[in-house]
Amino acid sequence: MSTTLSYTLVITGAPWASQAPQSALAVARELIQANHRIDRVFLYGEGIHLASALSTPPSDERNWPREWSEFLAEHSIPAVACVASALRRGLVNDAEQARYELPASNLRAPFEIAGLGEWVEGTMKSDRVLYFHGSI
Repeated sequence: MSTTLSYTLVITGAPWASQAPQSALAVARELIQANHRIDRVFLYGEGIHLASALSTPPSDERNWPREWSEFLAEHSIPAVACVASALRRGLVNDAEQARYELPASNLRAPFEIAGLGEWVEGTMKSDRVLYFHGSI
């Protein structure tokens, strides 16, 4: 008998600078394949670069932000970029763009921007929390 577990994934490493997003996506795909549930994906620190709509890798490299967006949308998994990490790194949604009177927003769908409360909720709600760190 197989037990279904729920997971929150926390990604702190940036695409193209660490293996964190790639490893997290491989694990996420395996979890879904094994009929587990992913409650949310939380991006923190450099991991928020995964939610940028302006990241464009060379044509011969994989587009990790796009692959993550497609995976999240396909499986209806909520994904959150930490607001403090996002603002420090120039990632903003429409609300933050207006609030800070910036010329554009660049948050890739289906990611949202929220506070650490989302991370806390994930640690309390999910059976397991998996961390994918970038290099230090």
